[in-house]
Amino acid sequence: MGGRPHPRDQGRSAVRGLLLRGARATRWYVRQATGEAKWDEYVDRCRAEGLAPISRRRFERQRADHREHHVQGRCC
Repeated sequence: MGGRPHPRDQGRSAVRGLLLRGARATRWYVRQATGEAKWDEYVDRCRAEGLAPISRRRFERQRADHREHHVQGRCC
């Protein structure tokens, strides 16, 4: 009753922690790879500078235009 947790519960907790950490890492990676994190970075920068951010739609349009006009040659 107030003692140490059962070893089985400790194992489940460890597995749960690993799964949660893996899910967070996967979410971070996907957001970075797709550019989703760029919006959050932009909004944070605007807040820090005391500026009102443009709309998400306009932000994405500007990003697309920039990528179209500043093409980088890649091997893959």
